[in-house]
Amino acid sequence: MASPPVLKRSETIADSMPDALRQSRYHMRICFSRFIAPGKRLMKRQHIMDEVYRSIQDEKERQKVLEGLFGYILSSTQEAAVVPPFVAFAVRPNPGFWEYVKVNADDLRVDGISISEYLQFKEMIFDEKWASDENALEVDFGAMDFSTPRLTLSSSIGNGLNHMSKFMSSKLRGSSEAAKPLLDYLLALDHQGENLMINRALDSVSKLQEALIVAEVVVSGFPKDTPYQGFQQSLKELGFEKGWGDTAERVKETMRMLSESLQAPDPVKLELLFSRIPNMFKIVIFSPHGYFGQSDVLGLPDTGGQVVYILDQVRALEEELLLKIKQQGLSVKPQILVITRLIPHAGGTKCSQEVEPIFGTKHSHIVRVPFKTEKGVLPQWVSRFDVYPYLERFAQDAADKILEHMDCKPDLFIGNYSDGNLVASLMAQKLGITLGTIAHALEKTKYEDSDAKWKELEPKYHFSCQFTADMIAMNSADFIITSTYQEIAGSKNRPGQYESHVAFTMPGLCRVVSGINVFDPKFNIASPGADQSVYFPYTEKQKRLTSFHPAIEELLYNNEDNYEHIGYLADRKKPIIFSMARLDTVKNITGLTEWYGKNTKLRNLVNLVVVAGFFDPSKSTDREEIAEIQKMHSLIEKYQLKGQFRWIAAQSDRYRNGELYRCIADTKGAFIQPALYEAFGLTVIEAMNCGLPTFATNQGGPAEIIVDGVSGFHIDPNNGDESSKKIADFFEKCKTDAEYWNKISATGLQRIYECYTWKIYANKVLNMGSVYGFWRQINKEQKLMKQRYIETFYNLQFRNLARNVPIPGFAPPVQTPSSSKTKPHESAPAAVAEPHQPLPTQKAKPRAEGGAPVSA
Repeated sequence: MASPPVLKRSETIADSMPDALRQSRYHMRICFSRFIAPGKRLMKRQHIMDEVYRSIQDEKERQKVLEGLFGYILSSTQEAAVVPPFVAFAVRPNPGFWEYVKVNADDLRVDGISISEYLQFKEMIFDEKWASDENALEVDFGAMDFSTPRLTLSSSIGNGLNHMSKFMSSKLRGSSEAAKPLLDYLLALDHQGENLMINRALDSVSKLQEALIVAEVVVSGFPKDTPYQGFQQSLKELGFEKGWGDTAERVKETMRMLSESLQAPDPVKLELLFSRIPNMFKIVIFSPHGYFGQSDVLGLPDTGGQVVYILDQVRALEEELLLKIKQQGLSVKPQILVITRLIPHAGGTKCSQEVEPIFGTKHSHIVRVPFKTEKGVLPQWVSRFDVYPYLERFAQDAADKILEHMDCKPDLFIGNYSDGNLVASLMAQKLGITLGTIAHALEKTKYEDSDAKWKELEPKYHFSCQFTADMIAMNSADFIITSTYQEIAGSKNRPGQYESHVAFTMPGLCRVVSGINVFDPKFNIASPGADQSVYFPYTEKQKRLTSFHPAIEELLYNNEDNYEHIGYLADRKKPIIFSMARLDTVKNITGLTEWYGKNTKLRNLVNLVVVAGFFDPSKSTDREEIAEIQKMHSLIEKYQLKGQFRWIAAQSDRYRNGELYRCIADTKGAFIQPALYEAFGLTVIEAMNCGLPTFATNQGGPAEIIVDGVSGFHIDPNNGDESSKKIADFFEKCKTDAEYWNKISATGLQRIYECYTWKIYANKVLNMGSVYGFWRQINKEQKLMKQRYIETFYNLQFRNLARNVPIPGFAPPVQTPSSSKTKPHESAPAAVAEPHQPLPTQKAKPRAEGGAPVSA
C-alpha cells in the first residue's frame, strides 16, 4: 500500500495545490463547480468531502483523488469560505500551523492569502458591508510579541516552562553583566521587610560569586543534617540571609546551584534553583461566578467541577507551600485566598458569608466580595454569561479586600474561567503581580461558528464580551495552565480550544488576525489529580470504607427495581464493566450500552453497570438528556439486557463513589469511558487511582492519560464493534492469564503516580510562578508595551461591550434547592452527576476498617 502524500519541508499549500488540482483537472472542475453552486456559504471539512463524493461518482477515480495530494490537502482543511467564484481554504497541516489559499473555481487558479484576507472572505458570508470596510477593526496581539521566544515544533506545545528555562539560561550566560538580572532579583527578595538569601553587602555578581565559594567551605564543615541556625551567623557575616535551606546539606546544594547558574547557566539546574528560591508565600485564586462554596452548592446554576478543582487545588498548593517553606529553613505561614462573589440571596448556602475557612487547610480561606451597581449590592445570582458589567468594580473592591486580609501584596494570582481570568488580569496589572490563568472551558469551541454568528447568540450569551475578555486575559497572563495538550492544540484533525483563538472574526465588531499564539512558551500542561484520600487502590484494605459495602451491595445486586436502580445481574460471578457520567450525547453512555448489547462474546464474559442520569424522562428538564433516557430504555428492550445490565441513577457522594470503583475492582472488572470527546477525563484518573483497568476514548484528554496497551486501553467511540471487541479480548486474555488483570491494574497506578497527582500539579504550578515571575522582571519593557495595547483594547472595546449587557432589577430572595439535598430520582442538573464533582461537607465522615475517620 502506498504511503499517504505529504508536503516537502519547503513547500507551502499554495505551492503544492496547483499540482494537486492538475492531477485530476476534469474532476476538480466538477468539484469546484459544486462548491460554488449554492452561492456564499461556509463549508466544514465533512461538507467538502460530501461534495467530493457526489462529484466523483466512480469509486476508483474518487479513491485515486483522495489518496493523492488534493486528498491530503482536503483532509487537513478545517473549513472553506465560498464566495463565488472563489473558494478560500483554511488548511491546518499540523497542530498550530495554518495556511490560507483561495482557488478560482472558473480556472482553478491558486493564490496564497493572508489571515486577514481569509477572514474577509468569511465575513462576506455573514456581513458583506463590514467585510468591505477598509477601516474595520483588526486586532493583532502578535504585533507586540516581536522579541518573545517561540517554540517551533507542534510536539513542543505546552512545554513552556522547559523552553523558558532554556531561554533564560542563554540570556544569563556570557558575562557578569549578563548575570546581573539574577543578582538584582535575589537582592529584591524579602518577606515583610526582612531580606531573604542575600543582603546589600553582595551588590555585584563578582562579590556574590566569591562569597558563595567561601560559604560553601563554611557549610561543608558541618554535618549534613545540621540545622541552618547552627551556622546562620557565619553566613550572615558573609552577606547571606535565611532561605537557602533548613540543613547544611540543602544549603550547600542550593548555593552550588546558584554558583553554577552564575558561572555557566544550565536550563535544568536553573529551573531547579528557582524551585528552591523563597519567592512564593501568598497566592490569590479568582472564581467569581456561580455559588462558590464547600457544601450544598453543586448542581446550583453555574456551579460544578470548577469549584471542586479549585478546592482540591488549594489544598495541594498549601501542602506544597508548607513543605517548600520548611525546606527553605523559614518559619513563614503561607496564605491562600479564593476570591469569589458574595451573594446576599444565597438560597440556604454559605455564599452570603464573607469569609470562610477551607476544609482540610490551615491557612486558606474563601473571601467573598459582592457585585455592586449604582443602586447598591446586587442580591441575586446572575449567569456567568451576564457578569461582565460588574467585573471592573468587583476587581477594585477585591483588591482592597486582598490587601486587608494579607497586609501586603500577594506573590501570585491565578484566574479561573473567563470572568476570573479577566479580574485577575486587571488586578495583576494594577499591583504588578505574576499572573497565571486557567480556562477550564473556552465557550468559543462549544458553539459552532459562535464567532461569525455572534450577533445571533449575543442576547443570550454576550459572546462579544466573553471572547474579548478571553483574549485580554490570555495575552495578559505570564503563564497559562492547561490540563492536556489537546486543550491547547487539539489533535491532528481537531484544533485545540486555545488554537481556535489564533485567528477569528466577529463581523461588525472586530477581525482578530492574531489572538493568541499556541507556540508561546507561556503555555504549560499541569494535569490535576484525584483526591487520593477518596480515590485510592482497592488493595489498601485498611483504608477501605467498609461501612458503605451493604449499600453498594444493594446498589449492584438487589433484584428489585426502585428509584435508584433498574435491571439486575443474574450471574454475580462475572466481572463488571462500569461507567459513570452525565447522560448526554457526548458522554455516549447509550453508545456503550449498545456496544455491549450487540457483542454476544462480551455479554457472556462480563456484566455491564452504568451510573448516569435519571430513569424517568419527566424528571429531566434537559431535552438531550430526555432523548438519551428514552434511548436507554429502548436499548434495554431491544437487546434484552435484563439479567446482565444494571442502570444506577446519578450518584453524588464521592466517598461512596470511590468505594464503588474499588468494589468493581474486587470483581476483576474494568472502567469504560466511551465519550465521543472528553477534554480531560477526571473519571479516568479516579478509576485508575482505585486500581481499576480502564478503557477510555481516544478522542481528547484520556488519549494522553493512558498509554494504550500498557497502562490501559484506548477505544474509538466512533467504532463500537472494534471497541467492544477490544474489551472482550481483554477479559478473554484474563481468563487464560491470571496475572494479566493485575499487570494492567498496576501499570495504570504507576502511570497515575508518575504523572497525575495533585502533588505533581502543585509542584509544577509553584515552579511556574517562580520562573515566570523572574521572566516578568527581565522582560519588563516588552511586557509594558503589550500591556499598553491590552489597556487600549480593554478601554475602547471591552468596557463599551460590558455596558451593553443588561443589568437585572433587584430580585427578592429565593430559597434555592441544593444538590446535596437532592434525592437520586429528583431533577438535579446533569453537572452533578459525575463522581468527582460533589464536595465533602461537614457531615460525619465515613469510617474505614478499625474505626479511623477518612481524611478529607
